[in-house]
Amino acid sequence: MKKIYFILLLVVSYTISAQDNTSAFTNTASTEIADFKLYPNPVSNGLVHITTKNNKEKEVLIYDVFGEVVLTNRIYNKNLDVSKLVSGVYVVTVIEDKKSITRKLVVK
Repeated sequence: MKKIYFILLLVVSYTISAQDNTSAFTNTASTEIADFKLYPNPVSNGLVHITTKNNKEKEVLIYDVFGEVVLTNRIYNKNLDVSKLVSGVYVVTVIEDKKSITRKLVVK
């Protein structure tokens, strides 16, 4: 019976110590852009709005499903024209103040 309690105590203590290491993952989120919003998604009118907490100048890279860059743009407001993109699924990377964020974008 003592062996069962010892093993149970060992498993519980390992689980608790493993949870302490999750703080390392939360630090990586600080490199993402605060209050990032990309809308509408899916986009059908050719205009995407990108807003952030600071709303500073942004560099936008859009990749197709093959990883090829299909659009690069630098925007100073919140509007991005994607009317030249054909319907499909894309990956958008936005860079602002040395921080970046990547999201999926669907164009109809």
